[in-house]
Amino acid sequence: MNGTVQRIAALIERDLRRFRRSPTLIVVSMILPLVQLLVLGYAFGGKVRHLTLGVVDQDRHVAAVQLKSMFTAVAAGNNTFAVVPYSEQGRAMHDLRNGRINAVLHIPPGFSRKMENGADPRIALIEANTDQFSPSALSASLSNLLAAYNARQIPPREKAVATLAVVEVYPYVPYIQYLLPGTIVLAIFVSAMIGGGIIFIDDKARGLHEGYLVTPITKIDLIMGFNLAGAIKAVLAGLVMVTMGSLIAGIPDPLNLIRLVRMVVVVMLTALALISMMFLLMVRVNDPLVPRAIFGVLNTMLFFPSGAVYPVNAFPTWMKVIATVDPFTYAVHAFKSLLLKNTGLSAIGGDLLFLAIFAMTAMGTAALLFRRTL
Repeated sequence: MNGTVQRIAALIERDLRRFRRSPTLIVVSMILPLVQLLVLGYAFGGKVRHLTLGVVDQDRHVAAVQLKSMFTAVAAGNNTFAVVPYSEQGRAMHDLRNGRINAVLHIPPGFSRKMENGADPRIALIEANTDQFSPSALSASLSNLLAAYNARQIPPREKAVATLAVVEVYPYVPYIQYLLPGTIVLAIFVSAMIGGGIIFIDDKARGLHEGYLVTPITKIDLIMGFNLAGAIKAVLAGLVMVTMGSLIAGIPDPLNLIRLVRMVVVVMLTALALISMMFLLMVRVNDPLVPRAIFGVLNTMLFFPSGAVYPVNAFPTWMKVIATVDPFTYAVHAFKSLLLKNTGLSAIGGDLLFLAIFAMTAMGTAALLFRRTL
């Protein structure tokens, strides 16, 4: 056991020494994602659909029932949102904060009575405004719906008009903050690209691989050594982005110790998942030009479908399928929950579980495919 640990440690030390002697790699893996965070454009389109709206009806009289029926009919028609009824507001707010629903519509007691008396009642749309796009889509849809609802009412002696009061759960989130979680994952991915599998391919191209074959190093030692060395570099890149990116983007209380500890957990799991994925993709590759050729394709296929720059709800079905199996998706969601909502680890338990299982599966499959031959 001690011999295995020593062999893996030797591989990690060698790889980190080589990384330290290449300032270009350090700049690419840690600085360029910061540049991208600052310069990435805002021109992303697509109508947001398939949102989830929690409805809390504390009135339960005729006017409120009519309004809810109208919501349900509209939801079934254009697929902008689906209605989820709640009996109590506390439960709806809990689900909103943990990301199970996108917004809460609150119909207060006395809504129907005020409509009958011409008192212009209000209903509240409570938004999880860490995402600028989904609340805007819901607000526009519900405002149009209320206009149609008001037009249907039989005018009393004094016409009553229902209005929508928007309540934002979180402070205003500028787009640079919305983009930060994806940029953190991208920084980790860049380190994963230039570490792990690609380093092993370069070693084979330079003939260094032959030196491994005449040593007691097993294929498990090689895989663990390369993956852990790459993960360490990826964690460093991720931590730089977490701290520097938070300061640049203006995240409130960016150096909160408890949140930073939670972020470190996500950074480590993300690094292991992406390094393992890269080693799996490169385990049978011999040509050092191959990983460089597919870098752009991998970046596009993993980064953009993850919801890093635009909500997954706006994607066509085939892109949602990619997002479902994309480790970027779960890492981005976890970072958004911690950075923008300041939630706990329980709210991202599913993301952490997926990343852990993905890392173990990719590393185990790579071990099966790995050949300790020339």
